[in-house]
This record gives sequence, structure tokens and C-alpha cells, in this order.
Amino acid sequence: MKPKVSIIMGSTSDLKVMESAAKFMDDMEIPFEMNALSAHRTPEKVEEFAKSAQGRGVQVIIAGAGMAAHLPGVIAAMTPIPVIGVPINATLDGMDSLLAIVQMPPGIPVATVGINGAKNAAILAAQILATADESLAKKVLEFKSELKEKIVNANEELAKISYKFKVN
Repeated sequence: MKPKVSIIMGSTSDLKVMESAAKFMDDMEIPFEMNALSAHRTPEKVEEFAKSAQGRGVQVIIAGAGMAAHLPGVIAAMTPIPVIGVPINATLDGMDSLLAIVQMPPGIPVATVGINGAKNAAILAAQILATADESLAKKVLEFKSELKEKIVNANEELAKISYKFKVN
């Protein structure tokens, strides 16, 4: 199997956040790879990765980073592959990471999800891939339907709870 998605994190301390993306990829049966690369400590490895990803079949990159959070932008600068940035709450409640990732200069877009939003990054990656994969598109629609069903069921459960002044 060749990876369609690459999940990259600045260090293995980010794994606790990024593992939700890996689990979603597994659930959707999307081949992926997972690596730790640092824009600051291993810039040559980041460059090698970014420039080789497309040739290895990677179609979407999910890059998580905390603090200065340059990793997603550096990768996006060196590849035509869509990059989804995951700001990680390492300091300043993650706002430093969010702003570093979302405020990219013109021509170097990085799609950005919420702080610690690795699962949403994985869902977005699946949706991107699903535009050219009918089988995956069906899985994404099924996942979305399950989300809807959870809310319907939750409301049914809430209806069973009674309070003196509750009217529904």
C-alpha cells in the first residue's frame, strides 16, 4: 500500500492530538503514513519529505505543530499537495499555533482546523480524497449520516428526562 495521506507532527509529544487523525484514517480504510519532522530541528528532512511526497503518491498532508508552528507552512511552500494544518495547544492556549498556521502569505495556502482539531483535519482530508473516489465518498456520507443519527438519538433521550418546568 502507498500512503494517500501523510500525518506529520513537529514531535512525538504531539501524538496525543494527532492520533485521532490516524484513527479516522484507519476507520475510513485510507492508507496513511505518520512521521515526526521539525521545521526548526530537521529542516532538511522536512524539505526532503515535502519535495518527495507527491512522487510517493501522497495526495493530502495533515501537519500538526505547536508554539511557533511553522511546519505546515514550510511544507506547503515546497509541495503542490494540499496541506491541512492542525494547531496544537502547547503554549498560550494554542493561539500562537493557530495564528502561525492560519496567517500564511498569499500563494502558500494552508487549510487550518481548530486548535487540537486533528480529527477534523482527517475528515477534511477524506472529503478531499472523496472528490475523486466514489467508494470513499460513500464512506464519508455514511460517517456524516451517523453524526446526524447521534443527535437524533440524543434528542430522543433528552425527551425522556423530566423536570418540573420542562415543557418538551
